[in-house]
Amino acid sequence: MLTLWGDRREQLCDSSSRRSFLRAGALGLGGLSLADVLRLRAAAGAKESAGTQTSVSRTSVIFVELAGGPTQFETYDPKPQAPKEYRGPLKAISTSVPGEQFCELLPRQATMLDKLTVIRSIHHKKSSHDPSSHLTQTGYYKTGPKGGPAQMPSFGAVIGKTRGANDPALPAYVAVPTIMRNGGAAHLGKGFEPFQTMGNPNDPKFHVENLSLLDSVSLSRLDDRRTLQSALDRQRELVDLDGSAVALDEFKQQAFDLVTSPQARQAFDISQESDSNRDRYGRNTVGQSMLLARRLVESGVTCVTVRVTGWDDHSSLVKRIKPRTAEYDQGLAALVNDLHERGLRDDVLVIAMGEFGRTPRFNKNAGRDHWGPLMSVLLAGGGLQPGIYGSSTAKGETPFDMPYRPENVLAMLYRHLGIDPTTTFNDFSGRPRYVLEEHELIHEII
Repeated sequence: MLTLWGDRREQLCDSSSRRSFLRAGALGLGGLSLADVLRLRAAAGAKESAGTQTSVSRTSVIFVELAGGPTQFETYDPKPQAPKEYRGPLKAISTSVPGEQFCELLPRQATMLDKLTVIRSIHHKKSSHDPSSHLTQTGYYKTGPKGGPAQMPSFGAVIGKTRGANDPALPAYVAVPTIMRNGGAAHLGKGFEPFQTMGNPNDPKFHVENLSLLDSVSLSRLDDRRTLQSALDRQRELVDLDGSAVALDEFKQQAFDLVTSPQARQAFDISQESDSNRDRYGRNTVGQSMLLARRLVESGVTCVTVRVTGWDDHSSLVKRIKPRTAEYDQGLAALVNDLHERGLRDDVLVIAMGEFGRTPRFNKNAGRDHWGPLMSVLLAGGGLQPGIYGSSTAKGETPFDMPYRPENVLAMLYRHLGIDPTTTFNDFSGRPRYVLEEHELIHEII
């Protein structure tokens, strides 16, 4: 089977839902196989070679998508001196940097602020999930009706197009466990969509379907099928996106190599981690997803996205957020410490960002609503200066100083990977579009 559809749906307050899917790498008939993805990727590269870059750098990025929009007050920007209806019932706690505080829900991260870079002054003008997540993942607002595919390529697709994987045996762009809300490739083509792991990495039976064979298919039998398929292909021609006849032997070989590659299977095999390290990250989906992300970038994947969902707290915020922040706090702290211990703190840039913040004042349902005018963003590693940067007004309404936008965060991501954000690619209408139109760096943290 080449295309596996899952039942998992996530629901946000804008009534949108996403149906997860998986393009499997097994060789077979029908659907979009890994060989097809490789072919499409090569075709896209041949069509638009201008502006692409080649780098031998081992730099990589882990992007933690805090889907739904986390509150800045109950995470990185508490307001202990504000009126109660603004500050809420939770306390602020000291961090490892004198004079700086986090919310009490992030005790592990508070003790390691000397390894983190937190910007409290990110803002934009939208307060709706779809256009805002599109902005934070592509650098452009989505226009028109809610929902639908991404209108611009996500940073992961751009990375796959311009940099590729740090190791050719692995994908360049991997989504754990599923693609971000607007994490697609748009006009770069389906060949630059992410490789999705699917499933729950905390499940003892977790394995990546793309990299395993059916029990009834041995390697020798698969090789026989590959030989038969090659013989059939020699008797026919397949048409690529340009309408020219090409043989897919090379791409089927790459797909076969990935499916049968011990290196790829080992990179995705989280069971090889020690029990103590798995415990350190937390025995839950969030913690184990972050651990898997570390394995992947260490093995040669250039970009890994990790979905941490459920931050859309319009009601009963404090009750709802406590278990979620506990898992996030443990997993993120373990990830950053693990990267430091493995000598990867400069090579790997970690970013944790939602699509917006939450309203300064609690609503009548003891929750906070969408708030684009202010959000906090966390970065770690990548050679950046640690500490707190930027500040917000006394009631957490807007930036007080250092006002930056999500595009500036993405500019830092591209800088880390050596990608020029002024590179252009033609959109669906043939119009050249910049990777980022707003690409100023956040100079204070460099």
